[in-house]
Amino acid sequence: MNPLSRVAGLAIDRAIGLSGPAVPFVTRRNVGVPMSDGVVLLGDHYRPAGAEGPMPVVLVRSPYGRAGLAGTVFAAPLARRGYQLFVQSTRGTFGSGGQFRPFLPEKADGVATVGWLRDQPWCDGRVAMTGASYLGHTQWAIAPYVDPPLECVALNVTAAKITAAFYENGAPALRNALNWSGQIGTQERGVLPDLVPSPMLWLRMKRALLKLPLQAADVDVAGVPVAFWRDFVEHANPGDDFWADVDHHTADLSRLPPVSMVTGWWDLFAAEQLRDFAAIRAAGVPARITVGPWQHAEPGEIRVATRQDVAWLDHHLAGGPAPEGAPVRLFVQHADAWLEFDEWPPPEIERISYYLRPEGRLEPDPESGDPQPSFFVYDPADPTPSVGGPLLQSPAKQVDNAQVEARTDVLTYTSRPLDADQDIIGPVSARIYVRAELEHADLFVRLCDVDTSGVSRNVVDGIRRLSPQTVPAEDVQIGPDGILAVAVELFPTGYRMLAGHRFRVQVCGGAFPRYARNFGTGEPFGAASAGKRCRFEIFTDAQHPSGVVLPFRPRG
Repeated sequence: MNPLSRVAGLAIDRAIGLSGPAVPFVTRRNVGVPMSDGVVLLGDHYRPAGAEGPMPVVLVRSPYGRAGLAGTVFAAPLARRGYQLFVQSTRGTFGSGGQFRPFLPEKADGVATVGWLRDQPWCDGRVAMTGASYLGHTQWAIAPYVDPPLECVALNVTAAKITAAFYENGAPALRNALNWSGQIGTQERGVLPDLVPSPMLWLRMKRALLKLPLQAADVDVAGVPVAFWRDFVEHANPGDDFWADVDHHTADLSRLPPVSMVTGWWDLFAAEQLRDFAAIRAAGVPARITVGPWQHAEPGEIRVATRQDVAWLDHHLAGGPAPEGAPVRLFVQHADAWLEFDEWPPPEIERISYYLRPEGRLEPDPESGDPQPSFFVYDPADPTPSVGGPLLQSPAKQVDNAQVEARTDVLTYTSRPLDADQDIIGPVSARIYVRAELEHADLFVRLCDVDTSGVSRNVVDGIRRLSPQTVPAEDVQIGPDGILAVAVELFPTGYRMLAGHRFRVQVCGGAFPRYARNFGTGEPFGAASAGKRCRFEIFTDAQHPSGVVLPFRPRG
């Protein structure tokens, strides 16, 4: 390691928050790993300088390249802590053979790579994995299956059910999917370093989102067809078998090694990752999770994940101390406080209902009378816009919702001011009684925080796509009058509503371009170019108590 690289490395370690002496290391580039079909995947082998004999290996499998930010931020800090790493480019990326079809080959390729590593004279048979986002998916793809098991994994900002990130309760997550398609479609010919957002890509994407039909939107943003985008568009129907092998939430989780997790309240994977954590713990596997106030891959999220990964590897590979504190560590937004719990969801929360009432009121008691339903009309030619939320690119997170709430296609229901601070910690849900004019429709529900100045900012939300294929379902019931009782799962949160603030619930028929607009025709969303207006009736009477359920942490 030359002196300039050493100084730069120490600066990166300080920025991340890592301390201690840096171990010099050597790197072998472009090491080929053969797959059973003859394809060769390339990897970089990091090893402490002067090390003798076999050592454990930390495997990182990435589609984003092995140099640049990926190597500088994710691999080299671990190498400077004395770990042996193998950082591999996934199939079809950055010199590895084959075609890049995201998610599809990662189980077979990952299992083969672990077997190859264990056959190397410099590996003592112990293999751990680390990484975030897609690098977390490559861990999920093999961790429940490889035998002998891995030593430990760090499943950061990812999910076992990866398809939930691009089809949320049946609604295609349009903006995130096109954003990522543009990134991976241009990453090997761009002028910016790996993982740096491109302003030009963002401008092209904004234009592409408005064009119809959407089948070729990948060419608009990337200049060439992108395999993932075509798969995303062509296999969007619920239950499409195309994606059967890329989700791992139904695997035998008891076969997982110890798990470390980091995510953020504004990360697109947060809801599924918290569900994964609870399932992993229920399967008897040691696991820890940290949830902060972050958007996906925000620098603060990456810093905490790297520090937590180092401590996890130190414990499981080097005999270091076990991490201190409770297994669940959550940041409470607007309280500027971290809380620790033994479980998720926290067992001490109280689930309190707030009901939609006539004249836009939101009350803790349901309606006792028989008011007329409220209505709005959703028009796919002028779709209800989305603002903020868990997006891959800003503007995201929490924003002013005034322009959305002023529209005639959005209903709002607002509570009285709180008389004291109230912490909301846990999953949030809604049950809305609705009658839609069309069989194909979306129902979007959002919880907002209205401050003392009247500014309404989003906290959590959720969407549900309705169609003859999904109605009736276990959580969508049809009444004799044609009214649907629709359960909508909103994101979980850790959030303090301050005294004097009010809850507000929005109800509408979409959130574009975060989600693909529903054209009301049942056509595939990528092929449709025209749609039908849909009239929605929202019921709030005594027989149809529409409302939200909030997880309150008891005060005191």
